Amino acid sequence: MLISDLNCDMGEGIGNDELILPYITSANIACGYHAGSPEIMKRLVDLCLEYEVSIGAHPSYPDRQNFGRRDLIDVYLKPEDLPKIIIDQLQLLNTICLEAGTKMNHVKPHGALYNRASWDGVVASFICKSLLEFDPSLILFGLSNSEMKREAEGYGLSFRNEVFADRTYQEDGSLTPRSRADALIMDKESCIRQVLQMVDQKTVTTTSGKVIPVIVDTICIHGDGQHAVEFARAINMHLNKGKNI
Repeated sequence: MLISDLNCDMGEGIGNDELILPYITSANIACGYHAGSPEIMKRLVDLCLEYEVSIGAHPSYPDRQNFGRRDLIDVYLKPEDLPKIIIDQLQLLNTICLEAGTKMNHVKPHGALYNRASWDGVVASFICKSLLEFDPSLILFGLSNSEMKREAEGYGLSFRNEVFADRTYQEDGSLTPRSRADALIMDKESCIRQVLQMVDQKTVTTTSGKVIPVIVDTICIHGDGQHAVEFARAINMHLNKGKNI
């Protein structure tokens, strides 16, 4: 079995980050626009160094009120506004990393920005332009086989196809909207079954029962999930026989 990277969205004020870090390999750190603060970011950077976890930025729309989960394109923002918004967040985390003697490894957009970029090539393109302007060596994490993947490849950026351990899928490969009752995977057995299917078979079963292909470079769990610590520990154990990835 080829072991994939296990990443987690962190620094969002849930309080379980240090409990999750021993079981993951990549952390996506909130940069203040949907959650987090410079103090939380600094603490997480220090913990990532302690646990040898790769550091990534988790930039969002500027929308703390809705936790970055409302799409603001054509509401308050235009796609061309995104580079400044994203780069401002990357600069904040990068400054903290440099002060700690380290650097960022990757960037993973958050919430509604991530979902929009998965199908909207224009938005995905502006995200890629942000990375090219700031640091083209950064790896972009995005939904498996999405518009982000196609745009990143077109711009010559490194890309990691991301799949989700704690979310369900639609037939087009998108995540089930959180407004639906079946959007989240809530029990450990279902989580592990989906992860093993994705890793072993390179497929995932949608909410309709259809089996669709996925590309697996990195597996995500959400740090704000009710069972995030339990899921992280279980995924690590099943994929690595109890050893850190």
